[in-house]
Amino acid sequence: MNILELSLISSAFLCSLVAGFTLIFAIVVMPGISKFKDKEFLRAFQLIDGIIQNNQPIFLLIWLGSVISVLATLFSSLKTLGLQDSVMIISVCCIYLFGVQGITVRIHLPLNRRIKNLDINNLDEEKLNEERENFENKWNYFNKIRTGIAFFVSLLFFVFISML
Repeated sequence: MNILELSLISSAFLCSLVAGFTLIFAIVVMPGISKFKDKEFLRAFQLIDGIIQNNQPIFLLIWLGSVISVLATLFSSLKTLGLQDSVMIISVCCIYLFGVQGITVRIHLPLNRRIKNLDINNLDEEKLNEERENFENKWNYFNKIRTGIAFFVSLLFFVFISML
């Protein structure tokens, strides 16, 4: 087994786990906490995100591991196959990096930080509702996009593995 095969297997596995993680947020976590009133919703999200931001080791291993393995796949495909034969693999790697990780960095992390920094105990009902409105729909919309991209990319990595 060469480095390209190993990196593709690693990328398929880790990107699938990321897809599962974002899917759980899309179909369980966010719909579940959406039943709360504004203050409780915001507090629940602060607590959930706090666990992730506290460098939860398994989450970090999966999330950052997916980035490292996808970069390894990108470079090993270039080295092993050459530019012309690795265009599809490189494209899929870029789709993951920009479509999942890029959305996370550009959309989710700033939204998460904003909620994290809220002093929800000192906000009135109107401000709590405004903060939730500014957060929830945008966060969920882009989470569904990155979930779809992560699943699509994972599937393509498995296709590439079968073609080697």
